[in-house]
Order: sequence, then C-alpha cells, then structure tokens
Amino acid sequence: MNINLTLIGQSITFAIFVWFCMKFIWPPIVNALEARRKQIADGLAAADRGKHELELAAKRASESLHEAKMKAVEIISQAERRANEIVDAAKNDAKAEGERQLAAAQAEIEQEAFRAREQLRAQVAALVVAGAEKVLRREVDAKAHADLLTTIQNEL
Repeated sequence: MNINLTLIGQSITFAIFVWFCMKFIWPPIVNALEARRKQIADGLAAADRGKHELELAAKRASESLHEAKMKAVEIISQAERRANEIVDAAKNDAKAEGERQLAAAQAEIEQEAFRAREQLRAQVAALVVAGAEKVLRREVDAKAHADLLTTIQNEL
C-alpha cells in the first residue's frame, strides 16, 4: 500500500468523522453547555436578586426599627405630658379644696367670734345690771326693764 493512498483514506475517514461529530454529537454537547451556562447565569442572577432583596429587607428592618423608636419616643413624651397634666390638675384640685376648707374654717371662726361677742354682750349686760343695782342699791327687774337691757346690750 502506498502511503499517499493511506493518508488520503485516513483524511477522508477523519473528514467523515468530523462531519458526523459536527452533525450528531456536537449539537447536544453545545445545547447541554448552553443550558448549563444559562442555569449558572440564572443562579448567579438569583443570587444577586437575593442579595439585593436581603439588602432591601435589612434597610426596611432598619427603617421599621427607626420608626418604632420614634413612636416610642413620641409615646413617652405624650405620657410625660399627660403625667404633668394630671399633676397640674391634682395641684389645682388640691388648691381649690384648700381654699374651700380655708373659707369654711374662716366662716366657722367668724361664727365662733360672733357667738363669743354675743356671750360677752350678755355677760356685760348682766354686769351692767349688777353694777346698776349696786349703784341704785335696789333690785332691777329684768322683765320690767327688758327694753332697756336690750338697748344696752345692742350698744355694747
């Protein structure tokens, strides 16, 4: 056999083998590689989306926490204002009650002073009558001189 003929036969066989591989073997391998590339790209895109969603979730959680803190501060300030209002109302109520009790005590003092004055007037009137009796050296009739005694009592 001639080496040229062998070389040409092998070249033709190789060309048929290459054509067969390109026609029947290469497309499924390329499709599998393309599918794998697409799957990897989708996985990486999903990972990027997941990372982005994680960042968004962390940002939303941070914002929610900030809002919760702001609401807590607002609620605390409202509670403090309400407590101050309650304390002020209690002070005003206590002041009004104290003024009412003071007025009642003053009225009672005035009544007691009036009663004491009346008792003193009665006692002074009795002493005046007793003094007049001694001056006149006779008994003064209280029933007969009731008008006179009342006038003296009112003048005192």
